[in-house]
Amino acid sequence: MFYKAAENKVIIKGTAMEYVEFGYGSRPLIILPGLGDGLRTVHGQAVNLAFYYRIFAPFYRVYIFSRKNQLEEGCTTKDMAEDLWLALEQLRPWKTEKIYLMGISQGGMIAQHFAIAHPDFVEKLVLGVTAPGQNETLKKAVAGWMEMAGKGDYRSLMIDTSEKTYSLKTLKKYRLLYPLLCRLGKPEDFSRFLIQAEACLTHDACEELPRISCPVLILGGDEDKIVGTNAAPEMADKIKQSKLIIYEGLGHGAYEETKDFNRQVLDFLNGSASEEKG
Repeated sequence: MFYKAAENKVIIKGTAMEYVEFGYGSRPLIILPGLGDGLRTVHGQAVNLAFYYRIFAPFYRVYIFSRKNQLEEGCTTKDMAEDLWLALEQLRPWKTEKIYLMGISQGGMIAQHFAIAHPDFVEKLVLGVTAPGQNETLKKAVAGWMEMAGKGDYRSLMIDTSEKTYSLKTLKKYRLLYPLLCRLGKPEDFSRFLIQAEACLTHDACEELPRISCPVLILGGDEDKIVGTNAAPEMADKIKQSKLIIYEGLGHGAYEETKDFNRQVLDFLNGSASEEKG
């Protein structure tokens, strides 16, 4: 039943924002993917995304949103959060007043700003392998990718992203696929990726995180080579109603490498607010 996923779009500010919709629960779960969205939107990925997030389908109506197709130069993660708000204002297909929101990596940066700006609209928030603001690890990783993208070097971008994302155990399998990976999915140009990457470098929600009032689940890896190992604990320190889970021996790819990730998210979303750690 989770395969019955639909691809849709909403028009905001004169451009399309694409999303995938599936699930047969009554509660709306909004999922925001990471920086890879700058290379490829959710268009054409409905079945794969519905399968990957199938654990949520019985409980939620799931919406996985890309960023706008046409992003303005200088667009920030805060701007992207407001784009999402405009999209949801148009859609509002659910009967409940609040949403459940999950952001992965850059999606988590956007989700932070959304929850800060619209506290009465978010029931629960999940922040996966993301950061509250800048650190040297994040700046080095993203700046390197921007340099590769600026040169149109898709092969190096894909390999470096994989090497920084996954554990050695997973890399031993993925490295065999590099020749194929580096040929598939190359965008016509990298402008959308570069705008989103720059937004990662300018993201800063550190001072505003205490304003998040809903229960929050924060998940990270203790070997994250992209957002750094201190990002998740730093967010947990700043958000009052937060629960922190750190995966040992995993990095930025923890959300893919452990089957426990989506289960932890589901348990958090389905649990009562009183069960979360304050």
